[in-house]
Amino acid sequence: MPQCSMLPILISLIVLMSSAACTPRVELAVADKPININLNVKIEHEIYIKVDKALDNIINEDSGLF
Repeated sequence: MPQCSMLPILISLIVLMSSAACTPRVELAVADKPININLNVKIEHEIYIKVDKALDNIINEDSGLF
């Protein structure tokens, strides 16, 4: 009779060991080549300045400010 009480324990031990052997394994690997990012960027800008006529007379070359 003592052998029958060990059977469920033995079966559960076998199931536990077999399920532990099937666990997934995750690895992180470093790339052997560097990462190359090629950026072709073209920046265009235009600045518009609108000057009042009176202010233009003050800032002109004859005023001596600049």
